[in-house]
Amino acid sequence: MQNILALPAKTKAILAVSAVAIIGIAFIMLKIATAPAYSTIASGLDPAQTGKITAALDEQGIAYEIQNNGTALAVTKAQMSEARISLASQGVEASGGGSQPGYELLDESKLGASQFQQQVTYQRALEGEVAKSLKGVQGVSNPNVQIVMPQDDLFQDEATPATASVMLGNSADTLAPGAVRGMAQTVSASVKGLKSENVTITDSSGAILWPSDEAGGAAGGTGGKQAAEARYARQKEAAINAMLASTLGPNLAKVTVNADLNVDQSSEEKLTYGGTTVPLTETTESEKMEGAGSGNAGGTAGTGSNVPTYSGTDDDAAAGAGNYENKKVTRNNGVNKTITKTQKAAGGVNKMNVALLIDKSVPADVATALKETVATAAGVDTTRGDSITATQLAFAKPATPKAGPVPTTFLGPAKWVGLGLAALLFLFFMTRGMKKRENENLTPGWLTEISEPVSLAQLEAGAGQGFTLDQASTKMLPPRAPDASLNQLDQLMEREPERVAAQVKAWMAED
Repeated sequence: MQNILALPAKTKAILAVSAVAIIGIAFIMLKIATAPAYSTIASGLDPAQTGKITAALDEQGIAYEIQNNGTALAVTKAQMSEARISLASQGVEASGGGSQPGYELLDESKLGASQFQQQVTYQRALEGEVAKSLKGVQGVSNPNVQIVMPQDDLFQDEATPATASVMLGNSADTLAPGAVRGMAQTVSASVKGLKSENVTITDSSGAILWPSDEAGGAAGGTGGKQAAEARYARQKEAAINAMLASTLGPNLAKVTVNADLNVDQSSEEKLTYGGTTVPLTETTESEKMEGAGSGNAGGTAGTGSNVPTYSGTDDDAAAGAGNYENKKVTRNNGVNKTITKTQKAAGGVNKMNVALLIDKSVPADVATALKETVATAAGVDTTRGDSITATQLAFAKPATPKAGPVPTTFLGPAKWVGLGLAALLFLFFMTRGMKKRENENLTPGWLTEISEPVSLAQLEAGAGQGFTLDQASTKMLPPRAPDASLNQLDQLMEREPERVAAQVKAWMAED
């Protein structure tokens, strides 16, 4: 430190600037070397799809980087596989654009193409456009559409119908209820002469989703009871796990839901009678007959005047009067009644079991509060038979990657860091050596013995007489021994000057 302080100010300033520059370069190189390397997982994305992907990655605690104004997404190379698995489990597709080309194929039409080639190109373009339409359905990923167009036939009864097959890149549990029926209708409406019953839809597991007996039911042809239960459980788990990750942090709590759903569609009709009566219709019938007195020669109407043997007197017949009246009322009363028709939709929860796993590092009171919160968020109903179980245990720590060869991306920064350190060490040792040379006494010993000024003539005379400083009282230079080679060179130059000059020119040419 004292040696450095004793240096001139200019030298110290140069050393300080060099040290700061080297340290800055080393810091930048280390930062670049230790920065995470991102790899693009999807490009050409719709901004709405980018939001879904980032939400799924945030839920799993995976670092990502948005690129190209939100149309591309990159994750760290170490988490690439984990990110793909996470997105696939969430039913989110991390790819941009469709796998099948659409109407852009028509822009590449070749001159002189036959009618068959044009028909095939149009069919391929139509398949690509239908696949793009299906890709917009939530939960659908990488659909592949194949269409069989009917050939024009002279007789209609001999023509073959159009058919289509759709292969989905996802399982049925990622689809919303009724999505399969909607996709079948979309495909049939996109192709001329194609009926929905001639469309076949298959998921990634090979299960036929359409046509199906369950297509018109509550499940919407999405794989029946098991698919509906898996979809319901996945939605519940995703919402609750996202809540736990935002409160506790990633990998501190995990929820698993097992639901028993009622996917049967039924209808109920109920008839209820009231207690009071209400008259609906009322009919009245009346009949009235009147007869004359004694002025009636024929007598009164009846048996006595018509039957001769009837024991009656003529006085009674002459004095009697015949009157008849009849009245009839018919009333129809209605009874109050209520008819209720209820269509019961499928998807009701019969029973639900929720399992909550909490890391041991979480305090016990927080774990108890989380159990109640998760029960409320999941909709646990104990009267229905639902249950929730919370277990607190130590989660497995992430595996430490094994030490392997140095990555190639690290060799470049390490090289520059090594060069910077080498330059710093070179400056340090060079300064130290220069300081040591400054402290050394480089003056010849014979020069230090001259205490008084000596003229040049005295020095030459002393040298010519062979005196030394120790032998003479005057201070003279030490004697110089004659050099025999110099005498020879002088003699050679006197004898052959041309040869000496030629040799000197040769030496100069070589230099």
